[in-house]
Amino acid sequence: MAQDALFGQSSPDSAQPGLGGVGQDLFRTHADSPLAARMRPRTLDEVVGQDHLLGPGRPLRRLVEGSGEASVILYGPPGTGKTTIASLVARAMGQNFVGLSALDSGVKQVREVITHARRELVAGRRTVLFIDEVHRFSKNQQDALLAAVENRTVLLVAATTENPSFSVVAPLLSRSLLLQLNSLGEEDLKGLIRRAVEDPRGIGGRVSISEDALDQLVLLAGGDARRALTYLEAAAEAVEDGQELSTQTIKDNVNRAVVRYDRDGDQHYDVVSAFIKSIRGSDVDAALHYLARMIEAGEDPRFIARRLMVHASEDIGMADPTALQVAVAAAQAAQLIGLPEARIPLAQATIHLATAPKSNSVIEAISAAQVDVQAGKSGHVPPHLRDGHYEGAKKLGNAVDYVYPHDDPRGVVSQQYLPDSLEGAQYYQPSDHGAEKRIFDYLGRLREIIRGKGARGRGK
Repeated sequence: MAQDALFGQSSPDSAQPGLGGVGQDLFRTHADSPLAARMRPRTLDEVVGQDHLLGPGRPLRRLVEGSGEASVILYGPPGTGKTTIASLVARAMGQNFVGLSALDSGVKQVREVITHARRELVAGRRTVLFIDEVHRFSKNQQDALLAAVENRTVLLVAATTENPSFSVVAPLLSRSLLLQLNSLGEEDLKGLIRRAVEDPRGIGGRVSISEDALDQLVLLAGGDARRALTYLEAAAEAVEDGQELSTQTIKDNVNRAVVRYDRDGDQHYDVVSAFIKSIRGSDVDAALHYLARMIEAGEDPRFIARRLMVHASEDIGMADPTALQVAVAAAQAAQLIGLPEARIPLAQATIHLATAPKSNSVIEAISAAQVDVQAGKSGHVPPHLRDGHYEGAKKLGNAVDYVYPHDDPRGVVSQQYLPDSLEGAQYYQPSDHGAEKRIFDYLGRLREIIRGKGARGRGK
């Protein structure tokens, strides 16, 4: 890419003056631009939400007002104002602004920006570098920014919808302020929609909107300003001048709420985490909500089924041994029938697991046993437990004096099973929840028969 193409000073539209080359294309609008682009705030007073970041004296406000010195990474869901804030910084910094998109920029472009920024800095002009979707930059691309950010050759404003802890290299994180933007609240969205209906940049009063329709748009938007304005525009285009937008108009022109969910990103992990934690917490309604979000977003039903199978053993286990059977059956059904029908057995398994008694004794038991093994506490298998099905085994003492439990009327005999170094170890500690209470009641007596007095452990 030629220097002139990247840093040319052609004048963009009046809404965003001073953006050169690549940067100018990020914020330039015209009469046919989408409503969300035309309504992008031009001043801090027009920004809704994010009061926790834009209050007096806050770093983000100082940056927007042109006096900030620290590079920032803006992290938050779509439609919360990340690009808007970058555009306001561009306004404050005048001509010294370059915007790159991680989708079509490489290390070469990054280095060209830094080289140009050094020359500008010598002339006393600071360069703001805006990178949209920085999580899509490779490690090499991010590393190329480090020195320039550290010595403030550029003021970096990066935006991402992905958790920077997982998508941005640690050295770049440590050199920047990490600022998290929140989804917009109900009143913020209502104010934004009303402004778009009346503002000449928006619909300009060509139509009005009922309170019920306003509530419907807010519900569909899910905290996303861009989505709210996109839905508003679609509905407004479907009616004549002077008409009122009703809930029916909204329903007819917005088929369904688009679930905010990225199967490869942060929302994927957040939603499935909430799903499992709701099951663990026995909140069946919340569990079904998160299941519905995953299904509506097109999540692979096999992924959901795998999580249910793990959860059935990890958090329910012996309190309801049928939970694993139900989860496995749901996984098999999902594999055989696919979506949309697979949602039914997945929902059945979710309901079963959420309402089942809970016990984490299974994972606690295997984890405790692994800790001992990893610490070298293995020991030799007791001779009487070793394999005796080969010639010469008995001469080695293998399988000698083994006591066959079924020869005892109780089906249990006194006998050492653990290696000498672990004699007395007790890994499994049953709860007294659900079906596991039966084990809780007799495990102590069982251990006493096998190991002798003083080996009761947990249980009666």
